[in-house]
Amino acid sequence: MADEQAFIEDGLQRTQIDEFFEDELGRAGYGGMDVAKTPMGTQIVLKAEKPGMVIGKGGKNIRKITSELEDRFDMDDPQVDVQEVDEPDLNARVVADKLANALERGWYFRRAGHTTIDRIMEAGALGAEIVLSGKVTGARSRVEKFNRGYIKHNGEPADDVVDEGQGVAVMQLGTIGVTVKIIPPNAELPDDFAVAEGADAPEVEQQVEEEGVESLLAEEPDEVPDVAEAVGETEAADAAAADSDSEPVEEEVVEEVADEATDLPDEEPVEVPGGDDDVEGELDDLDEEVESEAADLVGEMEAAADEEEGS
Repeated sequence: MADEQAFIEDGLQRTQIDEFFEDELGRAGYGGMDVAKTPMGTQIVLKAEKPGMVIGKGGKNIRKITSELEDRFDMDDPQVDVQEVDEPDLNARVVADKLANALERGWYFRRAGHTTIDRIMEAGALGAEIVLSGKVTGARSRVEKFNRGYIKHNGEPADDVVDEGQGVAVMQLGTIGVTVKIIPPNAELPDDFAVAEGADAPEVEQQVEEEGVESLLAEEPDEVPDVAEAVGETEAADAAAADSDSEPVEEEVVEEVADEATDLPDEEPVEVPGGDDDVEGELDDLDEEVESEAADLVGEMEAAADEEEGS
């Protein structure tokens, strides 16, 4: 538990020292710090746009900073070194402070954002991003982003390669947070590649066997199977399969029909009353009746005709 607590205390102390330098050296263009513990004490390297303002006249300001570190943060023999920022437009902390100051002086946020990011790209950066969050133009807060080039947002390159800085602009409606991310020109990204100039690629020899017409004709042709024999064998096989499939079915059907015939009960013959003689007698009677009726009708018609002639 002691080791974890020590890490937490070191990180907290480092953050407090960074905030102290940002408040004290804001006008000098504070660009960050590096802290390293040595056997002789604690080595602190300050990065500033104007090193002269950090040192002060005759080293007065730097001595004040050293004594403040000893009293406030309980540091033993702190050694402060000041370095000038080579390119202020490529330092995220310096750019964020300048943009915040421009917003406080009344610059419109779009003009300030585009101007700042254009200066970053003109300085040679591979990519940059500016995020303004807060009450930018009205009572409601919102977020505005300005992007150029290539930027990494996650993974190890986002921590090691991308330079990030924050600033705060105090406005009448409220504060505006300024976040600047810059990828410097000499950054090595994991997806970079280079093509070697003047490299000789080994030649790959492809062996192609050239076969002429004479060599093909000289070879013995493959045996061609007899089509008639193959067709005959196929038909014979199909016929045998059909016979084998049909015979058992016929036998079963015949056996089932025979079984059903044997199972039927014996039926007695149906007797017709009167026989054939009775039927013939009835037909003769019907003919006689028809003939007598026809004769009567003919007689009536002749009588009617005679009466009409006599009258």
